[in-house]
Amino acid sequence: MCKPACEAPRLAARHANILCLDDFETAACKHLPAQVFAYVSGAVETNQSFRENRAVFQQWSFVPRVLVNVSQRSTSVGLFGHRYKVPFGIAPMGLQALSAFRGDIVLAQAAARENVPFVMSGSSLIPLEEITKVNPDAWFQAYLPGKEEQIVALLERVEAASYRTLVVTVDTAIAANRENNVRAGFSTPLRPSARLAWQGVSHPRWLFGTFMRTLTRHGMPHFENNYATRGAPILSPNVLRDFSDRAHLNWKHFDMIRRLWPGHLVIKGVLDACDAKTAVSAGADGVIVSNHGGRQLDGAATPMRVLPRVVEACPSVPVMLDSGIRRGSDVLKALALGAKFVFVGRPFSFAAAIAGEAGVLRCIELLELEVSRNMAMLGVTALDQLSSEFLLPH
Repeated sequence: MCKPACEAPRLAARHANILCLDDFETAACKHLPAQVFAYVSGAVETNQSFRENRAVFQQWSFVPRVLVNVSQRSTSVGLFGHRYKVPFGIAPMGLQALSAFRGDIVLAQAAARENVPFVMSGSSLIPLEEITKVNPDAWFQAYLPGKEEQIVALLERVEAASYRTLVVTVDTAIAANRENNVRAGFSTPLRPSARLAWQGVSHPRWLFGTFMRTLTRHGMPHFENNYATRGAPILSPNVLRDFSDRAHLNWKHFDMIRRLWPGHLVIKGVLDACDAKTAVSAGADGVIVSNHGGRQLDGAATPMRVLPRVVEACPSVPVMLDSGIRRGSDVLKALALGAKFVFVGRPFSFAAAIAGEAGVLRCIELLELEVSRNMAMLGVTALDQLSSEFLLPH
């Protein structure tokens, strides 16, 4: 992939104190209206899975090798015939254009510039066709419509836009119980209220730099990519977004997708090794072990706990992981347990919100530096040297 010819944007001086991925969340909490921040940062019910997604990484300690020449080391990884710069990518995240101006495009451009995979969310507010114009190697993540003819139409649209990798998310049969959204006053679509208006007025950088800028240049955002046709507007007093039509979906629908989709097919949201094996038997080219960042079933196992058994069950395809990655050490622990690749979500959303493409580039840079630095201290020069022998379980 060729990097964009234009010079990379630089992070503003006011963000000089951002030293790790968690710092983006702290800054975004001040920048975003409470409703929007709650949507990005929150999970479901008691947040058990959300907390455990982070805590689980503390249950392994590194066992480094010493006196190894690590002066020449590589963070690159091959995946689906492409050599990526680093072993992590940008996970699909919905409503990015609500938290950052042209958020999906900002993320896609930064990913193209730095040669990392970007997964466009089906629950997004920018037409999927605009993403491949700025990042021809972007992946598309689909929430399947409930009717077969709608699935076929969506696949035809995604293929026509020149996407080559399709990610099918399978852990959203029904809407989750996101109490934090309700408490914060967030809904999809957003309902106008005095509370929402006050949050906009009291966060002027977001109000004028994101929301009003979007309205004046591009009109009211709509859900653009759940179906082959345009969906509901993001701000509406009475339109309800339909989550009810996926409960009946089953493996025959995945079989149909495999027959119709000519490119790479990845299944996302798998925690059970038998499910992963079934997906591979049905033609999946890759598996993303995920509990949706703790945003679906509260109490669902953290992906790191089930990763080794999924890797063992699916030796013929790359097994990837998301949910909870915040540090380079997290990335390396996942790779040591057998993951081929990992994806990171919320920190990139926060980075785009506070600083656009410059923020996303800095987020990539920080995580890449941590991966490279920790490789040196572990005594490895290539990521395929990692194994469970570098870890000591607590």
